[in-house]
Amino acid sequence: MYHQIGEPAPKGTPYRGLTVHPKDFTRQMAWMSRLGYRGLSMRDLLPYLKGEAKGKVFGITFDDGYRNVLQNALPVLSRYGFTSTNYFVVHQLDGGNVWDYAIGVPHSGLMSLDEIRQWAQAGQEVGSHTLDHVHLPALSPDAAYHQIAHSKTELERLLGFEVSAFCYPYGDETADIRAMAQKAGYSNATTTVRGLARPDDTLFGLPRVTVARSTNIVRFLQKCLTRLEDKRRRD
Repeated sequence: MYHQIGEPAPKGTPYRGLTVHPKDFTRQMAWMSRLGYRGLSMRDLLPYLKGEAKGKVFGITFDDGYRNVLQNALPVLSRYGFTSTNYFVVHQLDGGNVWDYAIGVPHSGLMSLDEIRQWAQAGQEVGSHTLDHVHLPALSPDAAYHQIAHSKTELERLLGFEVSAFCYPYGDETADIRAMAQKAGYSNATTTVRGLARPDDTLFGLPRVTVARSTNIVRFLQKCLTRLEDKRRRD
């Protein structure tokens, strides 16, 4: 699980750790490739999660649709033949991380529709992160379902292809919200629960490995290739 790939904000900035330096991202992808692993989008990862395929693979996801991911991560992904999923906030296309402003996080630009098309044309996956990056459990059931379902249909209308991957903003979800994601027609949904995916995990509550600015290469490999993250799972 990544967010931004770029120059981190100055020290003391809230959530500075969610921006990974491009050199670190490049080093991480290079090591995984060198070790024989293939990075995959959620769409490409599904056969492995379902037990229909086996191989040395790992999922790559980016939350929010930051422009610096297109600029700094896409060339690296293309170099290694990796795919990934980026989860977009539909009402902020070509906008910014407005949900962060109140807590002092600086503005960072999000991809425009043309840039999202460029992302998809390069073989990367477009996923949904709701219409407005909301806390879904805080909404009424009707409002929550609207955020989940209409973000899918709106992205599909704008792009002209199916959108099947969903990510719960802030990792906020419940059993009812997972059911909404399934009802809306997604094939999978990711959380912010830390851990490696297990064969018995529901496809609508998949855990992820957080990669932060401070994640050095040794810790990155430990997170991805050992059971370290499973010690932090809630279940």
